[in-house]
Amino acid sequence: MSHKIVSIGNFVYTWVIIFILWLAFTTTIELSEVLVGLASSFVISIFTYKMFSRVGYRSASPMVLFYLLKYLGVFLLALIRSNLNVARIVLSPKLPINPGIVEFESRLQSDFAKMILANSITLTPGTLSVDVVENRFYIHWLTVTTSDHEEAYNEIAKDFEDILIKIFK
Repeated sequence: MSHKIVSIGNFVYTWVIIFILWLAFTTTIELSEVLVGLASSFVISIFTYKMFSRVGYRSASPMVLFYLLKYLGVFLLALIRSNLNVARIVLSPKLPINPGIVEFESRLQSDFAKMILANSITLTPGTLSVDVVENRFYIHWLTVTTSDHEEAYNEIAKDFEDILIKIFK
């Protein structure tokens, strides 16, 4: 019986998240759009809730939600900063670049958290996650400023990882 309750909870959790995404992408609260969104997200949730609810609705505590919002803010700042830096390099071709692969070790335990970190790094211009082996990340960096693993980690991943550790503890 307990397993059915968890499955129903995961289904509802997935349905709500997909519906919220629907609302965010349609940017309207017109009744017909909302009804189509409810129905569509319901059908999608039937087929996907087992895949998308690995973390589960129970992990959506107020602190986790706070850290998710904090992560979004940190990510957006890094995105803006890196976009401006790459734009500066493109518009001033005489600026020196020093592309290369850097390596650092992550403290994250969960494969899901490592995937989020790798994707966050890749989504910020100037860095690209090349590989993740166990806890070692290999990152292509447009402007390598250090060969020290710890310094590279501090510049590329520390801000993201500090929050991800709190989310996925």
